[in-house]
Amino acid sequence: MLPVGLWHELQKFRVSPPAPECRCVECKTLPELSLSKVVVVGDLYVGKTSLIHRFCKNVFDCNYKATIGVDFEIERFEIAGIPYSLQIWDTAGQEKFKCIASAYYRGAQAIITAFDLTDVQTLEHTRQWLEDALRENEPGSCFIFLVGTKKDLLSRAACEQAEVEAVHLAKEMQAEYWSVSAKTGENVKAFFSRVAALAFEQSVLQHLERRSGSQPQVGDGDLIHMEGSPSENQESKRPSGPGCC
Repeated sequence: MLPVGLWHELQKFRVSPPAPECRCVECKTLPELSLSKVVVVGDLYVGKTSLIHRFCKNVFDCNYKATIGVDFEIERFEIAGIPYSLQIWDTAGQEKFKCIASAYYRGAQAIITAFDLTDVQTLEHTRQWLEDALRENEPGSCFIFLVGTKKDLLSRAACEQAEVEAVHLAKEMQAEYWSVSAKTGENVKAFFSRVAALAFEQSVLQHLERRSGSQPQVGDGDLIHMEGSPSENQESKRPSGPGCC
């Protein structure tokens, strides 16, 4: 089992800037908790790169060029005294790069399927993107998110209307639905905080399972609570409760 002190820290899970190299016992005994792989897929120009750059670099550039093949960013945290990173893979939306990108889908803890809220066709294509990503991973091994981008381009009423089909599709995919704006930053930090919380919790529970031989439930979001997470103030983000961010 986790040390009592570490367990209590997990109950009040907070993200802080990376600290110097830690040599504590917990960090040495829990090396598998240090990194989670996140894959972002979706059509060309839906804003995948902009979303990642807003979170990792807090910048927005409307002149981004299309991703060629794959790229990735690493966002580092310290969680309960344990150095932890999200490795976020930005995959190309162009058909000609699909074969290259698919090789990098493997080993993902979370799959983010992005679409443009102003272009319904990109939502329709998310089924295929998700299917391609899931094909490279073990069944039930990934958290799935459906993310509508460019929220700033729609009025509140138009956003709610556009999201009706998106929320329905999220339920079909068994995914959490979020709407975000990389331009304004709306919901971006809260969204990736949710991804990090679930991925880290999964790592903790899988570690406990290996240590104890039991099979704890993964993915309820109850073990870890992050500031600004939907478990505290945005219950509608869960696929079981449709709503607009």
